[in-house]
Amino acid sequence: MSTPATFQPATVIRSHGFTNESLEWKAWLDVVQLGEATPDQMAVLEESHPKAKTSDYYLFLVHQPHILRERSTAFNAIMYAPGGLSRAERELGATVVSRINGCVYCGSVHAQRFEQLAKRSDTIAQVFEQPETAGTTAREKAIVQFSIKITEQPAALDAGDIDALQAEGLNEGEILDLLHSDAIFAWANRLMLNLGEPLLPA
Repeated sequence: MSTPATFQPATVIRSHGFTNESLEWKAWLDVVQLGEATPDQMAVLEESHPKAKTSDYYLFLVHQPHILRERSTAFNAIMYAPGGLSRAERELGATVVSRINGCVYCGSVHAQRFEQLAKRSDTIAQVFEQPETAGTTAREKAIVQFSIKITEQPAALDAGDIDALQAEGLNEGEILDLLHSDAIFAWANRLMLNLGEPLLPA
């Protein structure tokens, strides 16, 4: 996850327990106290995210700073690399995977990212309401369907699933970007879901 500093959605969406509002997240286990952090832990927090020093997520993961550093490097390379699949479409894949996995916090963060990049939230409302039919274009629908299948039935993916993406104009590099985005959220969702809980607005 990567939390926007501040974000006010044009239209608040709440559906099936998911929302595009900004949420907090609380760890269930002890987090590193800033006053007790080692120099290496502080360095990793400072390079991880602007809010890392106040986020339970980062303050928990920094118990093992070398793993957090590797996690952030991989995340940034996958989600922010120039070229290839558009950033909005990477965020769409991340949001769909988070919706299917039931990760409300990641769903919120990446729904916001999609809205910031695409300047609209119609597809996000669809993903939250009924992901199986979501998508405002054939290309979006193909991305959504692929992201659902790789989450629910990864071993069942075959060449036909790649063909379906190519039929909607995704080239090999874009498909690889989508695979990476979907895959890192298979992992990221499990961290969020098993280490703490989102704090929903009243």
